[in-house]
Amino acid sequence: MPQEVRVWKILDRKKLKEINKGKLDLEERIEDWLEQDISIISDDLLVVGRQIETDFGGIIDLLCLERNGDLVILELKRQKTPREITAQVLDYASWVKDLSNEKITDIANNYLGDRGPLKEAFGNQFGGELPEILNEHHKMLIVASDIDSSTERIIKYLSDTYGVSINATTFEYFRDEDGSEFLSKVFLIEPSQVEYKSKTRGASKRRPYLTYEQLEEIADKNGVGEL
Repeated sequence: MPQEVRVWKILDRKKLKEINKGKLDLEERIEDWLEQDISIISDDLLVVGRQIETDFGGIIDLLCLERNGDLVILELKRQKTPREITAQVLDYASWVKDLSNEKITDIANNYLGDRGPLKEAFGNQFGGELPEILNEHHKMLIVASDIDSSTERIIKYLSDTYGVSINATTFEYFRDEDGSEFLSKVFLIEPSQVEYKSKTRGASKRRPYLTYEQLEEIADKNGVGEL
């Protein structure tokens, strides 16, 4: 299970006061926060698209570009079931994996507007030139205010067994008595571990990901449960 986060406020350098968790439409706000400051997830990301329609009729919440030119799909869990969110992000990945440099540039330029073009925005963000090859690999990140045990089990199974570059991060909201707001973030799997497993067991364009149907069949055979 993701680690439970608790927050304390230091009073007069000696006393600690725990800050209570708050209730709000957190996942509706997270997407806005991530778009405004993607460093909440990683300093190594540039947002290049929001609410992008795929050729399969899906809508990607946020699409990001890493410093090395790889793409990252960010999908908000909202009220989706484990089967729905996992199938959805895998479906989006099956579309993203075939995006060309030209298509990625078009998506980014349309999104960036006067902050673009992509080459300039990339240089401003990372202080270097845009890689010649984009999207050699891609990653998937499910974002939620909480992750249920079924979704956690599926994500870990895909990562541990097949090196699929999939992870989840949870955000928790805290509110002090004086109205101050706080946000915490925890990854389900340490990102460096996802990276390592992807390189040692996973796939790239030279070895495509298993289809969702194949992954579902493998999961059933190994007792993971229905995706």
